[in-house]
Amino acid sequence: MVAKDDFSSPAMDLPAEPQIYDDILGTMGDTPLVRLNRVARGVRAQMIAKVEYFNPGGSVKDRIGITIIEDAERNGTLKPGGTVVEATSGNTGVGLAIAAILKGYKTVFVMPDKMSEEKIRVLRAYGARVVVTPTNVEPEDPRSYYSVAKQIVAETPNSILANQYHNPVNTQTHVDSTGPEIWWQTAGKIDVFVCGMGTGGTITGVGRYLKSMNPKIQIVGVDPIGSILHDYFYTGKMTEAHSYKVEGIGEDFIPSNYDFTVIDDMVRVNDKESLLMTRRLVREEGMFVGGSSGAAIAGALRYVAERDLGADKMVVVLLPDSGSRYLSKVFDDNWMRENRFLESDWVETRVSTVLERKGQRELVLARCKEPVGEVIAKMKSGDVSQLPVVGERDQLLGIVTEVGLLSYLLSQPGSDSSKVAIEDAGVIDSNVYTLNPETPIESVMSVFGTNDIALVTEQVTGSDDKRVVGILTKIDLLDFLTKR
Repeated sequence: MVAKDDFSSPAMDLPAEPQIYDDILGTMGDTPLVRLNRVARGVRAQMIAKVEYFNPGGSVKDRIGITIIEDAERNGTLKPGGTVVEATSGNTGVGLAIAAILKGYKTVFVMPDKMSEEKIRVLRAYGARVVVTPTNVEPEDPRSYYSVAKQIVAETPNSILANQYHNPVNTQTHVDSTGPEIWWQTAGKIDVFVCGMGTGGTITGVGRYLKSMNPKIQIVGVDPIGSILHDYFYTGKMTEAHSYKVEGIGEDFIPSNYDFTVIDDMVRVNDKESLLMTRRLVREEGMFVGGSSGAAIAGALRYVAERDLGADKMVVVLLPDSGSRYLSKVFDDNWMRENRFLESDWVETRVSTVLERKGQRELVLARCKEPVGEVIAKMKSGDVSQLPVVGERDQLLGIVTEVGLLSYLLSQPGSDSSKVAIEDAGVIDSNVYTLNPETPIESVMSVFGTNDIALVTEQVTGSDDKRVVGILTKIDLLDFLTKR
């Protein structure tokens, strides 16, 4: 791969032929893996995102649009001038619409009314007819989006139902593309794959491929509260579904694409933590993703924290789509407040306000040259279990904890703690979560799901260094909220 900086070099070797795709379908797949930094602070395992909004239609579902249509062409069920019909939450519709445009087919998509207006407009922009149906009805109800889609096919000559929930092409597409990409991009070093659960095609296909390469890889599904998949996985029983706000994952029936034998574990998440994490991914990682991506990350962080996975473990989390289709929902403060995901007076509250209310206690720091014994004395006098560690320019180096110091002293019997500097003792943990003073309080809520402490820092002018200006703990936040 040519480094981006090299494109401006006059000495750069040009390819033998122009690098041009024949059509937009050629750009699908080969989406990047990106390391998560800020939202994963405090987690030892390597947290890696598979960012699917790099597909031309903005989601992982672009992959199955063309494969489903070409399979229908091969088996003769879809003929020239035909119509592709699908029950979709939006993303599969876009993937099918792109392929249908280039193949010369018409499209009709049926969507439940909880889906964002952006999704409906995007599908219509691709020339599709969109039919909206009630969300809160049983799958067998003639008004459900599954039933309406089947009825449209029955009434439309030369049409097919793409049938993503039961079409094995959905699963096979991820066996053939997404799974091999992840295996190759991680150089086979992946330990855990985490994915939201909807039609079952992605998690089953990727899981099947990865397990074929290394049976020890753990496949973990994330399911929203209200869906029946989590309970069915653990009990084998059908439970009653309830409504929830996260789009594109969870089900009220069991799609036949599921192969639960390749799934090792499942994590359940709620709407609030999913949507707040979605906003954090944009504001802290620059990843403009949708609500199901926030759900996947929230579930992955919980899974990793509960199992205390070490730094030698690589966790890949699939982020299904772009946030551009949720501007009127998760990225709309009014919608978030109306659904009680944001308290109205939190929106403008910043971390700096919490620190001000906390009071102007002197900030106790450990310096890298200080002996272990002096640092322990500081912790004792300040009645704290951890201290930020700074370097000679007051730049943040990490944090030292009681546990780390205890581990060092037990491993070094007879050592003189008054002479060994903490930087030489190997007790400084650089993996500490940091917040900017201007970070909205709404973003902090989900931080403490996986972190006990966060350091508030400012960027040092003209440098990459950070300067510690405060410490925020769970009890600080609780105290602030109860005294408001």
